[in-house]
Amino acid sequence: MATYDPLEHSMQDFRVLPGVGLLERTQPFYDWQQARREAGYWTLGRSLSGGPLHRCAGHNDAGVAFKGVNFASQDYLGLSTHPDVKAAAIEAAQRFGVHSAGSPALVGNSELSLALEQQLAAFVQMPYVTLYPTGWAAGFGVNKALVRPTDHVVMDQLAHACLQEGARAATGNVHLFTHNDLTSLHQQLRELRRRNPEVGILVVTESLFSMDSDTPDLAATQGIAHEFQATLLVDAAHDLGCLGADGLGHSGALGMVGKVDVLMGSFSKTFASNGGFVACQARSVKEYLRYYSSPHTFSNALSPIQAAVVGRCLKIVQSAEGRALRGKLMDNILDLRSKLHAAGRQTYGDPSPIVCVKIGNERTARKVSKALPRLGVIANVVEFPAVARNEARVRLQVMASHQPADIKTLVWQLVKAYELAHQV
Repeated sequence: MATYDPLEHSMQDFRVLPGVGLLERTQPFYDWQQARREAGYWTLGRSLSGGPLHRCAGHNDAGVAFKGVNFASQDYLGLSTHPDVKAAAIEAAQRFGVHSAGSPALVGNSELSLALEQQLAAFVQMPYVTLYPTGWAAGFGVNKALVRPTDHVVMDQLAHACLQEGARAATGNVHLFTHNDLTSLHQQLRELRRRNPEVGILVVTESLFSMDSDTPDLAATQGIAHEFQATLLVDAAHDLGCLGADGLGHSGALGMVGKVDVLMGSFSKTFASNGGFVACQARSVKEYLRYYSSPHTFSNALSPIQAAVVGRCLKIVQSAEGRALRGKLMDNILDLRSKLHAAGRQTYGDPSPIVCVKIGNERTARKVSKALPRLGVIANVVEFPAVARNEARVRLQVMASHQPADIKTLVWQLVKAYELAHQV
């Protein structure tokens, strides 16, 4: 067994390991992980004892209990415990059972999932929607379906892993442009189209980047894409439903609802369920996705319970109650950011449900991650390679259900954790 300093190395160091034994060569990663676990610096793999409430309890992956204010769950509007949503799940289970029992390409769909496609299409103002079993499957699958090996994908360098892995599974021609930099995008597309006049090009970005809480100019991005006969794919996983007067996120704020070429999203942030979707402008695209997007074709369809939950959440999102919940969420976001800044803590980007607080180097981040649960704070600390080296941060996820006292407690204890990390 190798000996590792729990404050050194990163996940990246153990991704490619030598040796012919595929199983045996996992040992160095486990040795490093165990060193961090024994020192209290391993905070991944935690579980909750109940729902993702604003205050809750759970255990880490070694079985050690924790409890406190919860800023680690992505139930932005608090709909996972909404009584109407729970009632919809129970009703669906009683009528349809708990399992779809088939691929959507065969007989896995239900009346509920087909109705959900129509609901989503009307909401995002795009006529055709295809459902996927997870948000990851949607991001991976839309790339894999539309892009051929001779095509090119030009992607924001901070795009989600599902988008990057889907692109690389589809083609070796994947190019990353500087984050939210339209000049970089234009230069890459101009050169690609000059050298490859006959190939397809997919441009990929997000409407809200979760680690930096910023958004691109979607209209300008699509304009550049179309200038070079490229197609734009936008991932709206983190802002759809929870931001904007009508819940249409940054696409709504920027006047791009129903206008982007292809839109994808996830249900796991605002809509209280696993699952994802891809919305498009043509029936031909939808049918192509259904039968050439392997995570759709060769996975079971959403269960009736999941479809019912998302459908009921969508109704709430579009109601006066949904508007009120978004208002409460934004109040909490602004309150948290204001209190953090007053306490001398630096945050990233613009107001959104993801409030990332700068830490810096990975050693300090691990010390903060160890201190937080002992201080009654449940939060996620993110380090390289999920973010750039020496740009580690605490990733706080705000919910409409958070109370002013929760925010005060969080800020006070986060400052204390940071101080404790610098004392050791």
